[in-house]
Amino acid sequence: MMNGLIQLLSSHGISHDFIIKASFYFIAALTLVFALLVVLSRHIFHAAVYLAVVLIGIAGVYLYLDAEFLAVVQVLIYVGAIVTLFIFTVMLTADTDAGTFGGTLRRISAGALVSLAIFFILVRVINMVTIWKTAVAGASVNLSQLGKSLMTQYALPFEVISLISLAAMIGAIVIGKAEKR
Repeated sequence: MMNGLIQLLSSHGISHDFIIKASFYFIAALTLVFALLVVLSRHIFHAAVYLAVVLIGIAGVYLYLDAEFLAVVQVLIYVGAIVTLFIFTVMLTADTDAGTFGGTLRRISAGALVSLAIFFILVRVINMVTIWKTAVAGASVNLSQLGKSLMTQYALPFEVISLISLAAMIGAIVIGKAEKR
């Protein structure tokens, strides 16, 4: 379908490179707009839905980087599982209209300061890491090798993450049922 659209636009004198760049910038701009909506939204449920759109946009960027596997994993794990867990947690536990303006302002300013501090720490760490300079260009990873390493070497971290997610879901259900009594 996408190739047909590109051929149709190309037949009207629009270059292939322009179409690719324009669609990339459109997806990137849409992702940034929805990321701002996540941060600025007053309702936590809306913020979770906006986050799902942001993660789908990031999967689109992965497609431009020829990382189809990462795009599919992004949609399946983050949009399909994590955001769904957020939405269930919000629906079961959140009081969406609670809070005063002063309390909200304090939380936003504290969150902004912590976010800036983490950002500067991450930039410093990324600049210090030498692995980026020594990475082998063009090294490819076989999908079967990736699957084997996920099921052998990294099996324990995935199991721990699944247990934490299960505990969070059970906790949200228990808290939600306790408040309704």
